[in-house]
Amino acid sequence: MAANSDTKESGANRVDEQAQEVELSDFLGQLEEYTPTIPDAVTGYYLNRAGFEATDPRIVRLISLAAQKFVSDIANDALQHCKMRAAGQPSKQKGKEKRYTLTMEDLTPSLTEYGITVKKPPYFT
Repeated sequence: MAANSDTKESGANRVDEQAQEVELSDFLGQLEEYTPTIPDAVTGYYLNRAGFEATDPRIVRLISLAAQKFVSDIANDALQHCKMRAAGQPSKQKGKEKRYTLTMEDLTPSLTEYGITVKKPPYFT
């Protein structure tokens, strides 16, 4: 009985592994077709400056995608800070869509959430 359950589990593991391989190959195919906002050349340059040599362009593209997501999350958080700050102020525009401006006042708390400390130079304080 125990041997039968072991073969069922090993068969299920093989099916899971095959499904993961298919998903990975699909993801890599999509990654090759996708053009990230941060160009591969820029990502490659900064990777080389950091001492990382990537021979596979998919690795560089994947890091570009991760950097794009990181910057996008920070910008989205800064927008939320701006909206919360603007909610307490009276609006001059009626009926028009509000336009927001990215300021250091909104960006600093967002960066702090991600562990990045921003300090103003002494001549700005």
